[in-house]
Amino acid sequence: MRFTRPRDLAVAALLAALVTHLLLIAGYNSLPRLPALIGLTFLVLGGVEAWFGFTLRARIQRKPGTVPVEALVAARAVALAKASSLAGAIMGGVWGAVLLYVAPRFGDLEAAAGDTLAATVGLVSSGALIGGALWLEHCCRTPDEPDDSDKINRFRD
Repeated sequence: MRFTRPRDLAVAALLAALVTHLLLIAGYNSLPRLPALIGLTFLVLGGVEAWFGFTLRARIQRKPGTVPVEALVAARAVALAKASSLAGAIMGGVWGAVLLYVAPRFGDLEAAAGDTLAATVGLVSSGALIGGALWLEHCCRTPDEPDDSDKINRFRD
């Protein structure tokens, strides 16, 4: 399994933004107003994943007072991180498209003011989810093996 590349996340975000922008052009007037704090769920998930990354990292590095990590737990954490970063990128593209659509119409449309706040909160929260997920994925890497010179020096002592 390879680690998530920023290029993959950028492609997903751009595709989601393009589709969302086309849908907004076709039917923004028929949509209900967006709740202002609709995107906060991703902020919470990003924080939880970052916290999980810190605790898992300590366990993988076998810090004193921690329980070793089973391989299946680490694999599930990586799968969660990969899925979360992709979901955050897709929703970041969606919220970015909404923001780019409603921000210029802030003074013209009554709903655009509230939707601008919702899109901003959603975009920031999506960024937090991506950050937390990438951190969790980074924390699941196995510690570097000592190089050959360290192994030789240990045998000499």
